[in-house]
Parts: sequence; structure tokens; C-alpha cells
Amino acid sequence: MPPGARLDDQRCLIIGGTSGIGLATARRFLEEGARVVVCGRSAQGCEAAIPPLELFGPQNVHAITADAADPDAVDYLFQRTIDLLEGRIDVVFHVAGISGRRFGDGPLHECSVEGWDAVLGANARSTFLTNRAAVRQMLAQEPDAHGLRGTVLNMGSVLGWSPSPDLFGTYAYAASKGAIEAMTTAAAARYARDKIRFNLIAPGLIDTPMAARACGDPAILAYLAAKQPMAGGPGSAEDCAEAALYLCEPASRFLTGVVLNVDGGWCVSEGKSP
Repeated sequence: MPPGARLDDQRCLIIGGTSGIGLATARRFLEEGARVVVCGRSAQGCEAAIPPLELFGPQNVHAITADAADPDAVDYLFQRTIDLLEGRIDVVFHVAGISGRRFGDGPLHECSVEGWDAVLGANARSTFLTNRAAVRQMLAQEPDAHGLRGTVLNMGSVLGWSPSPDLFGTYAYAASKGAIEAMTTAAAARYARDKIRFNLIAPGLIDTPMAARACGDPAILAYLAAKQPMAGGPGSAEDCAEAALYLCEPASRFLTGVVLNVDGGWCVSEGKSP
């Protein structure tokens, strides 16, 4: 496929697409010929995201404000997206989520019920709701020229199965990302027969607004020099966007149930003691 056409005329919804990894992915998808709807929780975030994305053609990008943990908001999001993309959604990438420390997440003996509920709601519940809406829409679509009814990509984390308890001891966050992996695998198994793919990317520490505290901590940066040796520090949103592009483009149509670590070596490196 020629450069700039890896997602030619693919219709994509990116939930959490107004900052960080989601925004970088929206830009990358547009560069490759996609039509994109980005969703964010705040109207201000949506307004700020649109101008740089419109450089790829204002007719190719739209923004919708919605809370992905609210069932009614998700129903509205998908109906509006279907209208904007003229009846079809080829790709849904769920990026949205929170870290949860400010809500009371932490090690098990410190994690509050409020922290647990906030993180599981924002991360696992929202993924369930958007994935359910996606698969319902995709089941109603005919297979495209590549034989696919649709592709769903979810956002995991290496902390779901490769913990670092001293510097990243967030119990609810790890549980939510483990749940998302399980949901993705279960959906991949059930819907492969329907030509709908479900995959997961699992980043290490990535330099995004959500990770600003960690990326500014000297102890964490020293730890990452050995824990993420491919970069010697945090990864970039663009690293994740490239992985997302591959797992969402038709060229990867034979892949489903994949967990792709985008971690600079985190899962195979010891790191250093804090």
C-alpha cells in the first residue's frame, strides 16, 4: 500500500482521542487516509484537539464530548459517530482511562473503596461499554473489501502483569488493566467467527499528560534508565500511535487476540531498585 494510504477511507472512532496517545493516534490515522472521530470528556479538550487535526482536511475529523463510563453517553457517542461517518465504523480504539491516585488508589492496604470504584469505572467499565457498542454496530455491518466487519483496539498496561510495586504500586489501576486484557481476549475469541478483531496494546511508562507526575520524578527516571532500556526513559505517544496503526490497519487483518507490549523493554528488564 502506498505511503499515506494504510487506512485509506477507514472510518475510525478514538475514545480518549483529544490528548496524549489518543491524539497522537488520531493524527497518525489521518496521515494514513482515515476519517476520524475523537471523543473526550471535556468540551475544552475537544475544542483544543480539532485545529491541529483539521490540517488533514476538516471534512475528515470530528470531535464529540462524552463520558465513556456513562451508558447513555456511549449510546449517544456511537449514534452520532455513525451519522458523521455515514453508517459505518471500521475501527474503535479505546484509549480513555485514569491513573486514580488522586481518587485514593494505591497499594492494597492503602487503596480506598472510592479509589477502587473510580478507577474500575473509568477504565474497565468504560471499556466494556464502548466495546459492547462497537461490536453491536460491527455485527450489523457487512464485511469490507478486506473481509473485516471491524477492528477494536483497547488500552492495557504492563502494570497489569508486570508489576513494579515500589514506584508504581496502584492496585486498582493494575486490576483494571488486567480486566481489560481479559475482556479483550474473551471478545477476540467470541467474535473472530464474525470477522471482528479485538487486540490490546500495553504501554510501559509513556510521556503523556496523565503520566506527568511520574515522568517528572527523578527516582522514577533513574529507574527507567534500566527498566525501559530501549529509550532509557519514558516512551512517546508516537511510539504507541505507530503500534495502534499497525493493529488497526487492514494489513494486520489476520491478527486477533494480540497483546502487544509497547514498553521499551519493561517486561524483560529488571530495572534498578529505587
